[in-house]
Amino acid sequence: MTDDLKNMTCEEFQAQMPELISTGADASEHPHVQNCDLCRALLADLETIAEAARQMFPVVDPPDHLWKQIESAIQEEDSAAEKR
Repeated sequence: MTDDLKNMTCEEFQAQMPELISTGADASEHPHVQNCDLCRALLADLETIAEAARQMFPVVDPPDHLWKQIESAIQEEDSAAEKR
């Protein structure tokens, strides 16, 4: 692989993209993306897709009482298992 990030190939950059994105790094700041229209467009498309997915499936924290119900159910199962 090329040591100079600016001169890496599209294939090399795209192979590193999942790891780069998963670290939370701003992939648009990567030297290769700054100089490659193809990878810049690919990254923009992926960001658009990810944003659309977040809007379709928003993360919602469950209500506090749900955790208490889960804990109670686990305790009841443990009690029933001990009686057997």
